[in-house]
Amino acid sequence: MSAADGNGPVSAARTAPLRVGNASGFYGDRFDAMREMLTGGELDVLTGDYLAELTMLILGRDRLEDPFAGYARTFLRQVEECLGLAHERGVRIVTNAGGLNPAGLADAVRELADRLGVPARVAHVEGDDLTAAHPGSLAAHAYLGGFGIAACLRAGADVVVTGRVTDAALVTGPAAAHFGWTPRDHDRLAGAVVAGHVLECGAQATGGNYAFFGEGDVRRPGFPLAEIHEDGSSVITKHPGTGGFVDVGTVTAQLLYETAGARYAGPDVTARLDTVRLSPQGPDRVRVDGVRGEAPPPALKVGLNRIGGFRNEVVFVLTGLDVEDKAALVREQMADALAGSPPAEARWELVRTDRPDADSEETASALLRLVVRDPEQEAVGRALGGAAVELALASYPGFHVLAPPGKGAPYGVFEDVYVPQGAVDHVAVLHDGRRVPVPAPHDTAVLDAVPEPPLPARLPPGRTRRAPLGLVAGARSGDKGGNANVGVWARTDEAWRWLAHELTADRFRQLLPESRDLPVTRHVLPNLRALDFVVEGILGEGAAARHRFDPQAKALGEWLRSRRLDIPEVLL
Repeated sequence: MSAADGNGPVSAARTAPLRVGNASGFYGDRFDAMREMLTGGELDVLTGDYLAELTMLILGRDRLEDPFAGYARTFLRQVEECLGLAHERGVRIVTNAGGLNPAGLADAVRELADRLGVPARVAHVEGDDLTAAHPGSLAAHAYLGGFGIAACLRAGADVVVTGRVTDAALVTGPAAAHFGWTPRDHDRLAGAVVAGHVLECGAQATGGNYAFFGEGDVRRPGFPLAEIHEDGSSVITKHPGTGGFVDVGTVTAQLLYETAGARYAGPDVTARLDTVRLSPQGPDRVRVDGVRGEAPPPALKVGLNRIGGFRNEVVFVLTGLDVEDKAALVREQMADALAGSPPAEARWELVRTDRPDADSEETASALLRLVVRDPEQEAVGRALGGAAVELALASYPGFHVLAPPGKGAPYGVFEDVYVPQGAVDHVAVLHDGRRVPVPAPHDTAVLDAVPEPPLPARLPPGRTRRAPLGLVAGARSGDKGGNANVGVWARTDEAWRWLAHELTADRFRQLLPESRDLPVTRHVLPNLRALDFVVEGILGEGAAARHRFDPQAKALGEWLRSRRLDIPEVLL
């Protein structure tokens, strides 16, 4: 039997909900979260998501200096404190902290367990590393699914370490192992994908980074968990007594984060986000059901990270009067100084943080930022620093910079490519050393666009008031490569009747002028009373390239919510 075949009929014991918690949403998340989740209440599985597109670049640079590195070292320190506790409580740990070196981290956890005297069976998943097939990349890794994790757990692993898997695979794998699901259980898998997507960013599901954060105590939000049922439905909640809050809004916000429409594709299944139903189930409990799944696409996404060149910046402070003229002067001076060896790319941005008749020097000042990029470090290092510093006594009145430019630093570039599902050797390496191949799914389906659903009836005409969009709608935004995703949702049926007609792709471009010349696609999700916008190319070559002021588009949604429209007074 292969790793994906399951174990036959589901026993009565397996019909009990599987309680899956999260203790990390990124590399650098709250260190104490693992202990808090293990001691705060009942759990069956504790997951930790440490990987993002930017993290893979960071780990790749680590591995250049040390070939035995490439994994999230924080996880090892957390496990040193908590492995015995997890063993005592019977909680299995599943993490993608293996990064670029899952075998290395698995070995390190085994050595740690031996030293601590904890009888932990440690397995890992491999096959995602395709760097050798992509010359010039620092790291090239396929996004694997959850059936390698499932194989490790079915064989008795206490700790499963992976490299690059989809974030949701950390939940679908344990659920498939627990309930005996097979790759053809598309609806069940899709339900687990949705639960996994809600959990993957930790406290973002419990009030962290939430548009309406004032509705609860989010000073130290707890981490989320999902009670997953055999049919794929779940309840999103958190341990009793922890901070933050879970309601339909916090779950909606996270569901919309970094998605791109009704079809949410992964290596195991395509989840139909337009079928998700959310309903309150009491304090800090939201039921997720109705999720439909489809066969996954025939290709796997591969994230390529490479060094794009060198980057540097200098920020000139322009205080008081004549800000525009001062900016023009220093731009001309810098252009002349760099004319002999100009960088390949120079980007200027004037940020008008100044106020008229300000009562402090800081609020009287605007910031003029120059960002340069070039394949050669010299072109953005000494040349830029010398040109900026030499203006210290020879430029606009009040000349100073926030900090002298450094020597320049390498920047990363992310892009995604696709390979056939069968082109990747997905392998579960069990705790006893056996290697179990994980076959590609038998059934696949090419992704097609979902026709736009009917919109709700418009609100009757009435009085309007000019007001910020955020008074009637929430938003959450993030990055996918060079694109940004902005999810916007209405809090009431009446607000949805207005939002669905008002916030078109064209109106979105008007409200956010940075997107005016870019492709913007709008997806409609009526069950969530939500609109999902994808802005192509606004982040350039990805977060690591730091193309814009907010390189991961984290606050793009909040900018949108601050923009003013004519809103019906009945909604305000």
